[in-house]
Amino acid sequence: MASAVTTEPSKDSPASSRPGYGQLLRTRGAWTFLLPGFAARQPFAMLTISIVLLVQHTTGSYGAAGAAAAVTGVSMALFAPYSGRLADRYGQRTVLVPGVLLHALSGLTLTALALAHAPLWALFAAAVPTGASVPQVGPMVRARWGVKLQGTPLMTTAAAFESVTDELTFVFGPLLATALCTAVTPAAGLVTEAALTLLGGLLFAAQKGTQPAVTAAGHTRVEHASALRVPGVRVLIAVFLGIGTVFGGMQVSLAAFSESIGEPGLNGVLYGVFAAGNMLSGIVCGAVAWKVAPQRRLVVGYGALALTASGLWAAHSVLVLAGLGLLVGMCIAPALITGYTLVEGLVPAGARTEAFTWLTGAVALGQAAAVTIAGQLEDRFWGGAGFLVPMAGTVLALATLVALRSRLVARPRSRTVARGVGHRMPMTVD
Repeated sequence: MASAVTTEPSKDSPASSRPGYGQLLRTRGAWTFLLPGFAARQPFAMLTISIVLLVQHTTGSYGAAGAAAAVTGVSMALFAPYSGRLADRYGQRTVLVPGVLLHALSGLTLTALALAHAPLWALFAAAVPTGASVPQVGPMVRARWGVKLQGTPLMTTAAAFESVTDELTFVFGPLLATALCTAVTPAAGLVTEAALTLLGGLLFAAQKGTQPAVTAAGHTRVEHASALRVPGVRVLIAVFLGIGTVFGGMQVSLAAFSESIGEPGLNGVLYGVFAAGNMLSGIVCGAVAWKVAPQRRLVVGYGALALTASGLWAAHSVLVLAGLGLLVGMCIAPALITGYTLVEGLVPAGARTEAFTWLTGAVALGQAAAVTIAGQLEDRFWGGAGFLVPMAGTVLALATLVALRSRLVARPRSRTVARGVGHRMPMTVD
């Protein structure tokens, strides 16, 4: 299928042929889903911290607050891929509209139960649908980029742009939630998250013109199989699980380190340095016209991530920890970007939303596990023991990646894996 990329008239000039952000943002129709998409996924970064602050306020226990937030994260990780698969099969709008309605209702129910001092099991019961219904707007935006840019060098640029957007979300979202919970009321963060999810999600769903097409009913002989059946997707899930352990381990261990030196306010600064490294490397990665195969880039970049993450536990000063955190952050974005780029070649267009949600779910699951394990290590052993979690997670993921890297090479298929419009010609199913 022909590319849908539209650029400025001077198409043959060197500047316009370079796969940069300017050319990406001139793609016809991009702004119609970028702006509402950013608004719709902003609340995602507010959810965990809003639950922690509210439940801690009503129960007086960080353990209960962390457990409620972990239940939400695990629920999201388990249900997100099914949401993505339904979006591929029936269309993003069909899945998104009831999803944001359920999420807003569940979030408000969790808020009311917490304020009523309900037992912990009731909070867990409300946390399950709250996490399960988190709208997967990021993967949906990436799928829309895939439709617009398939087969062009701008796919890597789009992956970088989305990585930077995600990181901006995780910089501003927690700050907004914390400010609301501390300056207004502990419930304000979760209430605002529910309202923004509803408003942004409905605006994004209204952009029907850019959503990936759904195959007509006449193509019922084409098998609609899960993206999880693609071997390369399973390898990438292991890779993204390791990245999730970095996020979760850093959050807990940086807070514990700051508390141990009597400077709890440094937690935000140190995590900000980590996030800044992620954003900066993402910007640079998207601006480079890569000539190295993405499979090789992923192995090299992930090796650098495992190496830098392995040194965190030995840092005993603020400056050393900040420097290592910056390096770790700089290694994460290229790995994320390359992983999302590989999906475009491994998975047919009709299953990409599901594939992207498997990856984002893997990050959430790795993060939830890392928060729990790192917290236990910090409580039971020495300060900084939680940093062993990012080291173990990335080293194990790197070993899996090196052993199974051949599965990341796209091969001709003898059958169609999933329905949808893509750049591969559909073939008859035996």
